[in-house]
Amino acid sequence: MNYEETVAWIHDRIKFGIRPGLIRIDELLNRLDNPQHKLKTVHIGGTNGKGSTTTFLRCLLEEQGLKVGTFTSPYIETFNERIAINGKPIPDEELVRLVTKIKPLVDDMDTVEDLKNAVEFEILTAIMFQYFLDSEVDIVIVEVGLGGRYDCTNVITPLASAITTIGLDHIDILGETIEEIAAQKAGIIKQDVPVVVGRVEEVAFEVIEKEANTLNSPIYRYEEDFSSKYIQPDDNWGEIFSYRSQTLDLSHMTISLLGKHQVDNASVAIQLYDVVSTKLGLPVSGKEIKKGLKKAFWPGRMEKISDEPLIVLDGAHNEHAMEVLVNNLKTEFKGSHIHTIFGALSTKDIDSMIRDLKTVPNLDLKVTAFDYPKAFTKEQYSEMGLNAYDKWQEALAISLEELTGDDVILITGSLYFISQVREILLGGN
Repeated sequence: MNYEETVAWIHDRIKFGIRPGLIRIDELLNRLDNPQHKLKTVHIGGTNGKGSTTTFLRCLLEEQGLKVGTFTSPYIETFNERIAINGKPIPDEELVRLVTKIKPLVDDMDTVEDLKNAVEFEILTAIMFQYFLDSEVDIVIVEVGLGGRYDCTNVITPLASAITTIGLDHIDILGETIEEIAAQKAGIIKQDVPVVVGRVEEVAFEVIEKEANTLNSPIYRYEEDFSSKYIQPDDNWGEIFSYRSQTLDLSHMTISLLGKHQVDNASVAIQLYDVVSTKLGLPVSGKEIKKGLKKAFWPGRMEKISDEPLIVLDGAHNEHAMEVLVNNLKTEFKGSHIHTIFGALSTKDIDSMIRDLKTVPNLDLKVTAFDYPKAFTKEQYSEMGLNAYDKWQEALAISLEELTGDDVILITGSLYFISQVREILLGGN
């Protein structure tokens, strides 16, 4: 198999949909002699903020000189970036090698009724564990795919776990209430393994706390066991804040990701880093923490891709993320006219997301279809009483003509949407 055939085979497994449960991944990993049990791991779940927290933690651990594997989704720039070591995506030839090894196992499983039809994410998870074992990484940060309890990444006993945020998303699978979703997220908590909890509602925390207490898992809660104080935006695009915990007191730290919510994500990462470093017997230095945080970059999260005109991409793709984005727009771009181009998936609560966006002063909204199987169509927008564009390029061209002074162009609504826009705009087309 060549690289194109390899990726095509992986993508072809999408046809089997989303299938929560561990029976297939357990069997596949067992046939690989369980590489996941031979790795040191950190498990990160939550509705939003997983990717940014993973990146902050990776950069902190790299400052310790560690070889750090990361498993994230979805991809923004290249398919291979989902599996990376110190930020470098898995090479094409390694992906081919591992699929050549794993495909016969999957083909054999397809002949057994209870094991057949392993989905794309299960296969990627198996590839990831095997690649990191073969590459002799020091530690792996594993981002949950969907939910937690029945997610196929939930086959590890990590050094520590984290739950970043909890909001309403994937309600058809995870449940229709915050409590039900929290119960799914809390499923990644393991016996005696510390769990770091970010900014969550009290009803969600009660569910998480009950699970942690049952499993004798030490719990570190944001704004109780560790906290941050927001100071101000950084002049060079980012945020400045201080951090305090039972063991650390750090002032005037800078991150290069914009938005107050990124201070929350960075704080969760620092607490995780402290817990993990202690378990590994590594010293924790405020100087190294400041260096690591400053280096962290995560595409598609309040990302500035152009200064003149100012164009910002943000992957807010559910109601919880949109609330965060709207709060950021009201503070970071107060007084600016914001030309917003919105494209989303039909599986999301688009009505709520658009309603939130419309609360931002001086915001002009253009909705658009885009090329993706589940993308909301022009016809569907029309049924909502919205005039939509067939192509986002048309919406962008008109927005560019309308720009004056300190106006901002914001592109948002879906990670899949902004990744397409990003590829074309940064590709120079």
